Amino acid sequence: MNEPHSNAIDRRLFLQTGMAVTAASAGLAAGDAAAQEAKAGLSKPVLPTRKLGKTGVEVTLLNHGTVGEPAGLGRLLRAAYLEGVRYFDTAEGYKNSEKVIGDWLTAMPEVRKSIFLATKSHVKTQADMLKKLDQRLAALKTDYIDLLFFHGLDTAQTDWPKSKELKEAAEALKKTGKVKFVGFSTHDTMIAEQIQNAAEGGFIDVIMLKYSPWLDKNAPLNKALDACHAKNIGLVSMKQLGGQTQFTADHVPSIKAKGLTPAQGLLQAIWTDERFSASCVTLRNTEQIRENADAARRFEPLKKAEIDELRDAVLASNPTMCPGCDGRCSLAGGTKAKLGDLARFYTYYESHGMRGVARESYAELAAEARDWKDADLVAAREACHHKIDFSALLPEVDRLLS
Repeated sequence: MNEPHSNAIDRRLFLQTGMAVTAASAGLAAGDAAAQEAKAGLSKPVLPTRKLGKTGVEVTLLNHGTVGEPAGLGRLLRAAYLEGVRYFDTAEGYKNSEKVIGDWLTAMPEVRKSIFLATKSHVKTQADMLKKLDQRLAALKTDYIDLLFFHGLDTAQTDWPKSKELKEAAEALKKTGKVKFVGFSTHDTMIAEQIQNAAEGGFIDVIMLKYSPWLDKNAPLNKALDACHAKNIGLVSMKQLGGQTQFTADHVPSIKAKGLTPAQGLLQAIWTDERFSASCVTLRNTEQIRENADAARRFEPLKKAEIDELRDAVLASNPTMCPGCDGRCSLAGGTKAKLGDLARFYTYYESHGMRGVARESYAELAAEARDWKDADLVAAREACHHKIDFSALLPEVDRLLS
């Protein structure tokens, strides 16, 4: 799961996954320690998998996201691997996470062929990604990347997924033999249009997007997802837990009856949507790794009534982030301020412990995108998919992030 109250670390698993550190201090390589772990029977079977769209690759339902560079990332990577995770996600902008992954792969070279590795870069032009490629390979200490994302498409890049320029860049990247698949990630307000454009373009392999499991079937985003699924474009969810799980299992009796936590229930609700192949979750400690892996291992599709019960509990819990944000809150509030982004950065700060990332992201916004003072925040809340209380939250955004 991904909540602030879940920071306790299971001592047994901490010691197991920390064997490489102990071994290193004794003069052994991390790879030798990992081999000892495997021989000791501590590694669990690979988690359930799904085919990732047209790539044809089977990826684990749970994807270990490394944003925020949590302390002890190397240990957490090994812990996730031992729990059966085989899909790992990073990015150029995630501080040193690429380097930590590269160090892990160097210490345990046998791991590389058994995992699906994705990384991302922000670029100003489509062709710029070719210039970034060798940098990403050097940081990750690998000679190929399974999936390279154009990171965080913004409104000005909405047409990219069907553009001739991006198609040519994707083809050029693959021709190098250093990239297997090309995609993009997005949580922009133009998300529905971007994803619809990907369906029309037909050359994108994978899209990673924020997603809510109770998205209205007639919503433009839902129709765009249908179009991509019909074109066999792989879909990966993100931002599904942050700010959503500040309630207990007692609020969701049907989930509690299955022995699931709210976070586990939310993940299973997303996996119930067969359009999605995996969920990218920032796993910040071993308890989260174990709990999320357990959710994947025990996954069974949820019934609509169970998903509806989850939805009602989330909406009643005063969430701080809306995975379904499409900018309708700002439109209804009559403001140019990016209310959804401000709420997301607050969640990074308050729920994820990613304070540096939150402040940097806030600072990168244009002044008008931060200025919510004249917005109709009541109307914005009513329009929001997750009914975020902007009146209470935005003053805190200014206090904590400015």
